[in-house]
Amino acid sequence: MIKIIIDEQASGRINSFEMKGHADYAEHGKDLVCAGASAVSFGAVNAIISLTGITPEIQQGSDGGYLKVIFPESEKDSEIQLLVKAMIVSLQTIEQDYGQHIKIIFNR
Repeated sequence: MIKIIIDEQASGRINSFEMKGHADYAEHGKDLVCAGASAVSFGAVNAIISLTGITPEIQQGSDGGYLKVIFPESEKDSEIQLLVKAMIVSLQTIEQDYGQHIKIIFNR
């Protein structure tokens, strides 16, 4: 199962997210839950870098089963937060249909 841990302040600001594990929906290379979650998360991080010029701290595992992204506070924070929250909505959509393979946990 892919677990996504969202670190959120009481104010609603997302500090970071961490994805770990494998969906195990299908064999490697054919796992649409993994592909969807990866595309959404990497797409959001790439959009943040490209559209705001801010590069968050990114930690990745060597086997593809781990990603942690920490968002620095900056003058572009409102833009970053909008993109991160859009990513979360997309991941929640995947979770609605494939909840046995992907789980989102909010640390508030």
